[in-house]
Amino acid sequence: MELTSGIRRLLVANRDTEIKARGEIAIRIISSARELGIHTVAIYTKDDENHAIHADEAVCLKLPEDFMNGKLLTQLCLDHQIDSVHPGYGFLSENADFAESLETAGIRFIGPTPEILRRTGDKTTARALAESCNVPVLPALKEPIAHLEEASGFISATGFPLMIKAVDGGGGRGIRLVSSAEHLKDGFDRARGESPGGKVFIEKAAVDGYRHVEVQIIGDGRGQVAHLWERECSIQRRFQKMVELAPSTIQNRELIATVIESAINVAKSIRYRSLGTFEYLVHESRPEFYFLEVNPRLQVEHTVTEEITNVDLVRDQLLIAQGATIDSLGLPSREATASPQNAPKRTAIQLRVTAEDPVQGFTLSMGRISQFHCPGGRGVRIETHLSGTRATVVGSSFDSLLAKVIVSTSTREESRRKGLRALCDLAIHGVKTNLPVLLGTLASADFQKSACSTTWLEKNLPEVLKLGQGMEASTRSVRQVSVTGTSGNEAGSSTAGAIGNPSNILFKKGDAFRVKLSGLLDGGRKTTEEEHVIVLDRIMNNDFPNLIAGDVSLLSGSSEAKKFTASLAISTTGSNLASSHHRKGDPSNPNHVVLPFAGVVVELLAEAGDEVQEGEVLMVVRQMKMELEVRAPAAGVLTWVCDVEEGENVGEGMLVCELEPRKEKTPAGALGLAAKL
Repeated sequence: MELTSGIRRLLVANRDTEIKARGEIAIRIISSARELGIHTVAIYTKDDENHAIHADEAVCLKLPEDFMNGKLLTQLCLDHQIDSVHPGYGFLSENADFAESLETAGIRFIGPTPEILRRTGDKTTARALAESCNVPVLPALKEPIAHLEEASGFISATGFPLMIKAVDGGGGRGIRLVSSAEHLKDGFDRARGESPGGKVFIEKAAVDGYRHVEVQIIGDGRGQVAHLWERECSIQRRFQKMVELAPSTIQNRELIATVIESAINVAKSIRYRSLGTFEYLVHESRPEFYFLEVNPRLQVEHTVTEEITNVDLVRDQLLIAQGATIDSLGLPSREATASPQNAPKRTAIQLRVTAEDPVQGFTLSMGRISQFHCPGGRGVRIETHLSGTRATVVGSSFDSLLAKVIVSTSTREESRRKGLRALCDLAIHGVKTNLPVLLGTLASADFQKSACSTTWLEKNLPEVLKLGQGMEASTRSVRQVSVTGTSGNEAGSSTAGAIGNPSNILFKKGDAFRVKLSGLLDGGRKTTEEEHVIVLDRIMNNDFPNLIAGDVSLLSGSSEAKKFTASLAISTTGSNLASSHHRKGDPSNPNHVVLPFAGVVVELLAEAGDEVQEGEVLMVVRQMKMELEVRAPAAGVLTWVCDVEEGENVGEGMLVCELEPRKEKTPAGALGLAAKL
């Protein structure tokens, strides 16, 4: 294979806009690059370094924000003689300005050209491109907007339901479905708030029986474009994909072939280069389809395509970047007998395991992962940054994705059963996960009948969760009996140490910490700095960040060392510490509106003395990449409101406000709090 120029040193930049993407994609890219003989360089911060050990070389960044500092990354490449950058699948991967700045500095960007990114990375320009190729689209605004008034004419003419989308969003970020005028402003504000550029576009929503189908495209930038069939991502919650399948469950292959051919035509019209995913809504019984968007990058769910085609997509992406042609890659879809109408013989399912608590509205579950065990066996693939021997802390600065469980067999039913077995074998202790929802999904009758549209999970979530919880409890009980010889109620934590006992991970006897303290005086003046050294003499409990306890020596200046018994405890990885100066709410007090999750304050919309209506937004908190709303549980008067600032970290259990309800009788079953994504 003749290439224009080889990649010698590759930087893997796995970072999202505001939320640090976990390292599973970095590990995935590093693996394929090393197999091609490419020297890999990882970047990391001290609080997230599991992926860095897989690279040939690693560079520690000072701050998480440095991952998105284009100038810093460019200079880092120049300083370390790095000739190429792979942006993973964060927003850097769709940033045309970043790609252009690298090319200007003589550094290769692994992905589409800046011009292609500009035509596909923005939802409105991608839509215009599809229209120019005669691909069906839903009624929508022609240009992105920053103010709701700009869309008044379109909204009046189109009606509800509407979909409001951040033009530069991705991964479910910045999308709100609005069914009535009552929720229009809140939906607009939340979608715009999750847009890095502060702009959205609005389109007519298609939500009745549609499947989310996406086509995997690969082009060489010379006019040759190939497909690798399709994936289906209909099982999602609040536009966050949870389960992905390949090929699609839609039986009408002629319809699917039309969708695939439309994606190829759009890609050919711009001489597409690298990997790209063209997304659609498809209705089988009508039959019809509509273009949604282009993701001009590697996708989280690329794994299922790899499993059914036996193609390493990252490897081919790296080869295309070095000048390879489509014909030289030996893709199965280019074989003489291949056709979009004929799906590959294998089937695959990907299950996204996240640190989210489905019982609490899928809020982020923060804590220290003390145990991790991944399933194995034929046809089971795990992609994760977790390690059985290295500690991993889940905090509000990280994406919630913990692992991707991918299973593949020759039939859909075999893959479903294998997926159930793999999920039952997976063990993650220390945080709550969405495992019950994944189990319930695979076990549901609708999934077995391939009858899941994009709204299925939201409509059936209580039943799915209940089914999955029962399966999880049964699996845990059987495992405890088989390992310990006791029932679930009698079993202790004796099995915990088998998977990665945390007591040897973070701290050890003899570790020393230097502390410098200066007193703060009126007017901002400081006292003379004093230096102290704390030495760990004995560790009795090493479960950081939940608890670390033991004997320490304190050395201050020239004085003799003093001995202490000390402990440091944080119950939710900093969230309690963040809000320790705020009042705690009492969940049993009907007048207390309590924050059920930790996060960062976006805005406080209430003041003491305000009269509020039931459902009115009181506070907006950002957790991971989503903005969550705290709403009034009833109509009444706010007698007290917390004092917080924009950008402040707040913890679970903080008292948001005290509400004196109106004297009218509150309807039975009214909630004390509503948190809405």
